[in-house]
Order: sequence, then C-alpha cells, then structure tokens
Amino acid sequence: MFFSSRQLDIIELAKSEGKVSVDDLASRFSVTAQTIRKDLNDLCEARALTRIHGGAIFPSSTENVKYEARRLIAATEKQAIGQAAAELIPSKSSLFINIGTTTEAVGEALVDHQELMVITNNINVANRLRIFPGIEVVIAGGVVRGTDGGIVGEAAVDFIRQFKVDYAVIGVSAIDKDGALLDYDFREVKVAQAIIANARHVILVSDSSKFDRTAPVRIGHLSQVHTFITDHCPLDSVKVICKENDVRLIETERSQAQN
Repeated sequence: MFFSSRQLDIIELAKSEGKVSVDDLASRFSVTAQTIRKDLNDLCEARALTRIHGGAIFPSSTENVKYEARRLIAATEKQAIGQAAAELIPSKSSLFINIGTTTEAVGEALVDHQELMVITNNINVANRLRIFPGIEVVIAGGVVRGTDGGIVGEAAVDFIRQFKVDYAVIGVSAIDKDGALLDYDFREVKVAQAIIANARHVILVSDSSKFDRTAPVRIGHLSQVHTFITDHCPLDSVKVICKENDVRLIETERSQAQN
C-alpha cells in the first residue's frame, strides 16, 4: 500500500507521541476531520497504527507493524545505514543477511560487490540479489512467513548451522536500554541466534526508532555484535555498553554531518 506524505507524518507523530487524535491532526494539517479519519482507517488497515476512539495509537509491543509500512518508516535513514554496512563488507567474502527492511537496505547497497556469497532467510533479499552475476545467493529452507517473505523454523536453523561466514548482517525489532536485542517471533529469533553464532563479524543494523519500541522475545545482547550501525543512538546506556564491549558504534547522521 502507498502512503501519502501526510500519512507518513501521522505515523511519525504517533511513534513519537504514542497517540494521535482526529481533531489535533485535522488542525495540524489544515484538513477536515473526515480526511483524517480516512487517513487513519488506511493506516490501521495496513497495521501501521491501531485505531482507538477519536484517533489512533502506535502498535503495541506484542505485534509488529505491517511489512510494507515498515519499508516506508525511516526509509532515508535505512538507506544510509545500508550504505555504511556495505562499505564494511569487501568483495570476495561470505555473509548472512537476515529478515528485515533495514537488512534489505544493506542488500540494495551490495549490488556492485564482486565474488560475494550471500546466505539468507529473506526471500526479498534473495530475489533482489540473484540477478547480479557477481553475487551468489544461497537461500535457507523452511517455513515461509507470508507477511514478509522471511523463512523461519527449525529447518532454517539447521541450514544456517552448516555455514561459517565472514560477516553477518542482522536486524532487530527493538533495542532495550540494557542492550537486549528483541523481536516478535520466536521462530525468527532462533534463526537470528544461529546466524550470530556462525559469523566471524556480526553487524547489527537498526534505525533509531527501534529504541522507542519493545518486543517480547530476546535474540541476544548488544555485546555479542562487533559493529552497530544506526542513524542516531539517543541512549547513553547503549553507548556505554558499546564502549565497554569493544562494539564499534557508527552513527550515520554524525558521519554525514562531519562530511
């Protein structure tokens, strides 16, 4: 589903404030309440927001935002994160890429690499990279999740364990202030844990909206990764964890400002 610029702004407002009302939005955007109600109905149908009386709220911690909506949230930030991650991965190397819209941005930035082996449980990444002659794509077997094309389950875990790769690119649904890496689907978490365990260098990619969210299933801890790439890290506690555990923190907003 295509979202208008106003609808994207409404998502961002709901994310930052937790809740939006029809009257406030109509006043903010100088449109009728009927127009806002239609916007909210569209966003809630796409599961980008959850409808309540008089407005909408950002989705609860036990459900993920619909995949196509996630593609549009922080899209510019994800593109910069993807480029920064791709710059760390040389040609003639092997890597895992797991499920997520930010990891897909990394895949997009890898298209000019040569002699690259990409092992993934993400059908979208596989379909994008398979057409490039310099990239060999190996895709996991298992249950295909219809919502986002992710391959999950024990078969995918067993498949991942057959490899030992140079790099792993992983995404998460939420990052807690204590450094816990969180997700929604325990089946996906098992695959992510196998990916972390079988890579020599783990790159975590996540836009800063993940600091504002929570999820019920623990993947692992920030101390288990080698490089963390985000647009901006607002939590001092996370910065301390990175420093104390020799995790390289790359903030793309800061890098762009320095350039």
